[in-house]
Amino acid sequence: MNQPSSSNSEIPATEANKDISHQADSVSATITVTSVEISELTEEEQRDRLHLERKVERAFFEAGKALMELRDRRLYRSTHKTFEDYCRDRFGHSRQKSNYLIAAADVYENLTTICCQISPTEDLTTNCCQILPTTEGQVRPITKLKPQEQWEVWQSAVQQAGGKVPTGRIVKDVVQRIMERTKVPNTYFVGEVCQILTKDNPELRGKGGCWAIVTQVNEFSCTVRMWDAEYTIGLKHLQSFNYLPDDCQQMQLLSDRISRVYSSTLEESVQKFLESLGKVNRPYLTTLEEKLLRVLESEILA
Repeated sequence: MNQPSSSNSEIPATEANKDISHQADSVSATITVTSVEISELTEEEQRDRLHLERKVERAFFEAGKALMELRDRRLYRSTHKTFEDYCRDRFGHSRQKSNYLIAAADVYENLTTICCQISPTEDLTTNCCQILPTTEGQVRPITKLKPQEQWEVWQSAVQQAGGKVPTGRIVKDVVQRIMERTKVPNTYFVGEVCQILTKDNPELRGKGGCWAIVTQVNEFSCTVRMWDAEYTIGLKHLQSFNYLPDDCQQMQLLSDRISRVYSSTLEESVQKFLESLGKVNRPYLTTLEEKLLRVLESEILA
């Protein structure tokens, strides 16, 4: 009589060996990884890399120089009346942004010129001692300084950055500390009439020679009101007319009169006349100037 099969019957040897063999293979399995050897750059490739990196770093400088030439040669005149409109339509940024780039290009050129004078035989692309700016924002705080001062501030900022390209904030901090050490008292007073001096400040382009009235005295600057708007201007860009109090009051009244009638919608000849009054270097109007201004007031404010 056949015995019934037991539920705990042994697994056939062949099956057991098969499972064991599979487990053994899993444990002892190895993964083959093919190594990829990264070749070193050749001397020519290294030169190309440095050359291309320098192009990237000089991009803002090249842009500033190009904008300067476009502006100075008025190469925009075939399509636009003003450089401001041209920059906005062609490049999508304001004239102020263009002015920042132009000023930054000047700083970059000053730094490289001084560097070449100090180390005329050095290659600026490989000279580790010479760290040059790579963006416009890094040099914006020093655009108003003299070339030698720009160099000194930049070198100090590089040292603070650990021998690397400093941020604009670091450069600004260095400038601020220098100003505090050489602090000059602000002697202007509210109501004083001053002349605006551009002194290569692109933000004041078109304002050179204009008169303005001090409305607020700050530590290193003054807030002044011209006939078209208010501006905050550094002390070195202002020069007092030294008018008497009565003269200052007369200029205040004149500023108010011009402001009331001036508008960008006026005819160009009228705008030019009003703008010319903003540059008179005397505390009064001539008889003819007074008559013309009164005619405009009667026509525009009527």
